[in-house]
Amino acid sequence: MTQTSHPSRGPVLAIIMASYLMIVIDISIVLTGLPRIQSALGFSPAGLSWIQNAYTLSFGGFLLLGARAGDILGRRLMFMLGLAIFTLASVAIGAAQSPAWMIAFRAVQGLGAAVLAPSTLALIATHFDKGQERTRALAWYAAAAGIGATVGLVLGGLLADLISWRAGFLINLPIGLLLIAGSMRYIHETDRHHGRFDLAGALTSILGMGALVFGIVEAAEAGWASPLTWGSLGAGLLLITAFLWTETQASQPLLPLTLLTDPVRNGAYAARLLFLCGMAGFWFFTAQYLQGVLGFSPMLAGLAFVPVTVPQFATSVTVPAMARRIGQRTMLLCGLALCTLGVLWLGLAATKTSYLLGVLPPMVLIGLGQGWVLAPLTVAGVAGVESRNAGAASGVLNVAHQLGASLGLAILVVIYAGGQTPIHEVAGIARHTGLALQGGALFLLAALLISARYIRFDAAPSSGVKTREEVPSSPQNLRAPHRLADEREGQ
Repeated sequence: MTQTSHPSRGPVLAIIMASYLMIVIDISIVLTGLPRIQSALGFSPAGLSWIQNAYTLSFGGFLLLGARAGDILGRRLMFMLGLAIFTLASVAIGAAQSPAWMIAFRAVQGLGAAVLAPSTLALIATHFDKGQERTRALAWYAAAAGIGATVGLVLGGLLADLISWRAGFLINLPIGLLLIAGSMRYIHETDRHHGRFDLAGALTSILGMGALVFGIVEAAEAGWASPLTWGSLGAGLLLITAFLWTETQASQPLLPLTLLTDPVRNGAYAARLLFLCGMAGFWFFTAQYLQGVLGFSPMLAGLAFVPVTVPQFATSVTVPAMARRIGQRTMLLCGLALCTLGVLWLGLAATKTSYLLGVLPPMVLIGLGQGWVLAPLTVAGVAGVESRNAGAASGVLNVAHQLGASLGLAILVVIYAGGQTPIHEVAGIARHTGLALQGGALFLLAALLISARYIRFDAAPSSGVKTREEVPSSPQNLRAPHRLADEREGQ
């Protein structure tokens, strides 16, 4: 489409950045408030994981459908609709009176993010001309990604300490209303394109993955012999099989199955999924460990993650230079090795450590490693893809990301719930956290081995491939957007 000149680009960028920050902050703002939420609403240790899983499953399950909706119905409309859903769900979460209430509206909030997120970068592409203007806008957008997780962790802890964990969600109401009003005034609509919605594919995929994750989490509470556990796992497998069959019949499938025929791309999808399996556990369990074992306040627990986020931001900006100097494959393997070592160190030291000796040093390693992982995995995930399938390939990466976060956390919750030490005691929390983090390190090691075996950047060149936008869905997914200045017109 033709770029439309717009005199008020400053407000446009501010609106887009603020909406993006809302998504990023509301993911991490929960982490430091988890102990307070558990106490207030009566969550079980396993049930607490659904605060994150409900969001990531809904976000990942509807993300491709949300992107398609933006193409067909218009990015501005979907941007405002996503804001409205996200804002109203945030208010409902802030007023939650039971675990079921909170989990249900976290899923609705994930749906809002799935509608909102694909439009943010596309609106930058349509409101800012190619070249220096768009590059500058993307630089500001990347800065928002870099600080979002830290702001969320600290803000969540501060509000939990001074007011209530509910304030972190209720604050979205005035912000969301202002952003919707600003969007109506400053953002213009994009061109609309003909297409069809693969509703059957979206529903079978999200219900199938939800059933799988529910079955695994249920095993942590009721055991593997529970009929509900096996029934949920069986239903999940049947629904995922139905999804794959649906995609072979759909005229415009969410997942073109031809994307799954290349070993480099498959390796990237598997490595990304496993990477998030490990890192989701790190963020989730460490936030509770800092408060339950080391006695940190929620605000101090948020500040304690700065040694992760600052090194990650520092290394992420060196990705282009390091890729030229040592190659993307070497950079990827080094990043995964640092993350594996850091999470393993933290897991082994959990039962007998202080923050300065056993938590801070591995956090620095994890932060340094994360900055070098996601960009090369993204490049490998779209390697050799035809331009007509580039958006779908990038979407599969996002789905692998969200699915990894949900599936990994569910499995690690089962590991955390095992053992003989009572979990409500400090020694029990320390021991079980260590076991869960050691399990997370195994996931990261598997990602490292798969990357070493399958990912070769010279095997399927990705030059000229343009990807659909990727949006962080969890604190471990913060990075600068990858060369979206030349995003194809019309998205």
